[in-house]
Amino acid sequence: MHRPTTSRQSNKERGVYRMSNQATPIVQVRHLSKRFGQRTILKDINFTVNQGDVTTIIGPSGSGKSTLLRCLNLLETPTGGEIAFHGKVLQEGDNIPAYRTKVGMVFQSFNLFSNMTVLQNCMVGQQKVLKRPAEQAKQVALTYLEKVGMAQYQNAKPKQLSGGQQQRVAIARALAMQPEVLLFDEPTSALDPEMVGEVLAVMRDLAKEGMTMILVTHEMAFARDVSNHVVFMADGLICEEGTPSQIFETPQNQRTQEFLARYRNG
Repeated sequence: MHRPTTSRQSNKERGVYRMSNQATPIVQVRHLSKRFGQRTILKDINFTVNQGDVTTIIGPSGSGKSTLLRCLNLLETPTGGEIAFHGKVLQEGDNIPAYRTKVGMVFQSFNLFSNMTVLQNCMVGQQKVLKRPAEQAKQVALTYLEKVGMAQYQNAKPKQLSGGQQQRVAIARALAMQPEVLLFDEPTSALDPEMVGEVLAVMRDLAKEGMTMILVTHEMAFARDVSNHVVFMADGLICEEGTPSQIFETPQNQRTQEFLARYRNG
């Protein structure tokens, strides 16, 4: 696996300004593997996410990117290796719902409750998991709905919204749990092209504000602009990782070169 020889791109270099540039590890993945029956999906995955990082995972379909995110959120149990959160290795018996409030996830399929309003969708997790009183949960929900430009739709049901609006609600719902890390699993792949921009704009704002994010995306221009760390995966392996300029301008691995050549050629 190629390891970058220079430091990650600074926040100033990529046009993102943070309050602190201190490298504080939040998530550390060591020798992670995942098998489904006889199929090995992830093979010896190693990387670190520091506070304030925007880590983008790119690569061809079927390379294990989404499975990796699901392992990080413990929706899938890794077959081998370990995941550490703030230096503590996650183990069987840990309070997984509590961990997921700290490492939230936004899915490509929105996963909103169709029988609830937008506001209720953003309140229910706070009430059930964080045990917040209804009025506090409501105020927090409204704060984040406003943040993503969806407060005026608080009484709407998901079926009344466009795909882009539903995804913005899903982001607000995740933010309402006030996580330390947000995982995004191809958040624009289910959207019509004209709706992609509104979701990416929300994510861009989160990056500027210092939100630690790990995202899987096929939006290469967005990945290059918003990330400070890019991971390229193929066949269940991390083939190469580095700053956006390293990966997109001077990739060293042949698989990375071939993938990006296809992207540039449309």
